Amino acid sequence: MTNIPATMKAIVLEGHGGMEVLVYHDNWPTPKIESPDEILIKVHACGMNNTDVNTRSGWYSKAVSEATTGGAYDTVDADDPSWGDAPITFPRIQGADIVGTVVAVGSNGDQDLIGKRVMADCWLRDWDNPQDKNSTGYFGSECDGGYAQYTKAHYKNVQAVNSELSDAELATFSCSYTTAESLLNRVDCKEGDSVLITGASGGVGSALIQLAKRRGAKTIAMASEAKHKDVAKFNPTAILPRAPKNLSKALQEAIGQDSVSIVADIAGGEYFPTLIEALERGGRYGTSGAIAGPIVDLDLRTLYLKDLTFHGCTITSTNVFPDLVGYIERGEIKPALAATFPLKDFHAGQQAFIDKKHTGNIVVTLD
Repeated sequence: MTNIPATMKAIVLEGHGGMEVLVYHDNWPTPKIESPDEILIKVHACGMNNTDVNTRSGWYSKAVSEATTGGAYDTVDADDPSWGDAPITFPRIQGADIVGTVVAVGSNGDQDLIGKRVMADCWLRDWDNPQDKNSTGYFGSECDGGYAQYTKAHYKNVQAVNSELSDAELATFSCSYTTAESLLNRVDCKEGDSVLITGASGGVGSALIQLAKRRGAKTIAMASEAKHKDVAKFNPTAILPRAPKNLSKALQEAIGQDSVSIVADIAGGEYFPTLIEALERGGRYGTSGAIAGPIVDLDLRTLYLKDLTFHGCTITSTNVFPDLVGYIERGEIKPALAATFPLKDFHAGQQAFIDKKHTGNIVVTLD
């Protein structure tokens, strides 16, 4: 067994609030294996995602109705400010998108994992009933995550990955790409579909472009015009402004049709009704976020008269993560690494993530 220090460096979330509740420690207790199913991982890199910010700020609370800002809110319901409608316990080490080396394995785990580089699935499961959504948790929310030099996980929650990509590049995949792949599964995206993608410059948005293209679908990316050059690197079929005034006309000019079969939405907000009107009859809408605002207007006549189908997409099925690792190993998808920040500069990294001036994913490094 590798010589494991008693303490480690970690970013610890001490409550809901602004950036001040994220505290850097250089002598936090290193986690220990307490179950035969657990493994200990030396973390090399951990990707940032919206769940970190939303949990820290309390945005998941039903008392909050505004767009994601990354700042503290005046009113947060103490009973529901986490992704799962149950209070998070503090202190908590966040961070779901970990890449690291296994340094210790409990008696039930595969001892051959020791020394191997692994990625972690973001979702915690009851492995006696892994498809049960009611018993799921989120890595870095219901248990400590990867913004630390060491973390532990159930041995079934990780997979060794054979890739020439760097640790930081691999850390861009797990949350964003499993979220995107799960959404595309839910809306039954397939060859010949046309997919309108909001927030296309972000981690999930850029993943949606690549994964929908992999299925043979047309991809129409929506992003601020300042980011169009970066978004073009993912080779979408067309790129539109973030909120065209006449979306039907913009679609017609871009792809030769004034509607789409699928809307893959991570934005929500005031533009939501326009997105729904852009769906063809029998179209499918999927959402995995609401960074532009969670409260939207919906004309139910549009929903039922156009025979639309809506999907809320959060928890992934168990095949999604291993499928993703396969795509990575075969080179079918590429990382979208925007920037890296060392753990000690975590605040600067999360502020850059909140500012949304980047394209792709921001990663915290620990080596």
